[in-house]
Amino acid sequence: MPDIVSVALSYELAAAGGPQLGNPFFEVIGAVRQAGSIAAAARRLGWSYRHLWGYLKAQEARFGRPLILWDKGRAARLSDFAEKLLWAETRIRARLAPQVDNLAAEIGRELTVAFDDRVPIATCVASHDLALPLLRGLCESADGVLFDLRFAGSLESLAALRAQRCLFAGVHLPCSRPELARRGSAMHAAFAPRLRLGREKLIQAARRTQGLMLPPGNPRRVQSIGQLRKLRFVNRATGTGTRALLDELLRAEGVDPASVPGYDRVESTHLAVAAAVASGQAEAGFGIQAAAAALGLAFVPLVVEDYFLVCDRAALEGAAARSVIGALSSPAWREAVAALPGYEAHDAGRIRSLRRTLPWYA
Repeated sequence: MPDIVSVALSYELAAAGGPQLGNPFFEVIGAVRQAGSIAAAARRLGWSYRHLWGYLKAQEARFGRPLILWDKGRAARLSDFAEKLLWAETRIRARLAPQVDNLAAEIGRELTVAFDDRVPIATCVASHDLALPLLRGLCESADGVLFDLRFAGSLESLAALRAQRCLFAGVHLPCSRPELARRGSAMHAAFAPRLRLGREKLIQAARRTQGLMLPPGNPRRVQSIGQLRKLRFVNRATGTGTRALLDELLRAEGVDPASVPGYDRVESTHLAVAAAVASGQAEAGFGIQAAAAALGLAFVPLVVEDYFLVCDRAALEGAAARSVIGALSSPAWREAVAALPGYEAHDAGRIRSLRRTLPWYA
């Protein structure tokens, strides 16, 4: 490989909610693809036509490959090489976004404490979700509480809670489909030993839809999970709630996971699964509707599940927990969640008991 790929990491203090991972080069070629012409891309970027033209020519000289096809009488379009670069960057973002968020949260926590030791911190280790990062700004603006979010698998999150490494553990369970989490199910086996009756409470955060992510237009006309036997699949890792849910769905349909091509190929996040399907590396994945919508994929809904924050009962009256519960109960949270495809803030902020909520205790 030519010595043209290098990575430099840096960070800067910025307002909460901004992008954590970016590169100006990909913003430029992405603008050309979306706008369909150099002139329109220049307007979108706030550049002059001449400046954008010169920038693209300089990048082509640097790479030694064409980025733009400049056919006479036709609008400028990206070369195959430029399209591959964009897809590679999309997959990189999807895979690294949670880790970058984790690192940003850790840096933010340390710097916040450095500025003011009195700032309460609500630490949360949670299963990957697209709504939870929105809580940061709400908590900080309402009560000055730092919502310190780190993504991990559902089971790892519960282990962190039990080890007192966090105030909240974020998990998701298919309470709307109790047969999927009955006693003896894969969901029951995964979660029941890690939840403590009488000690922990569930705080409703949102509801979200999980299902099959498919190429745009659903060219194979997939409608059910049984059709996965004929498709190249990309999965989530063992230890995630999404993997446990999928295992149970397959068992309910009588589908042997070993019969699904690519079942052992895993990605770390919903967005990474979506990126693998969008790039053609897989023909199907399983994950949340919002991730499919973010990359323009077709989606077949299968399960509406509840997303909870698990918290020790004794910690619920603390300032940090009260702030998070208040943010979840607010109209601002309902509006933010409603903007995400497949999400709703049903009963958000409500505190529930394990025994009365979880299907395997029914």
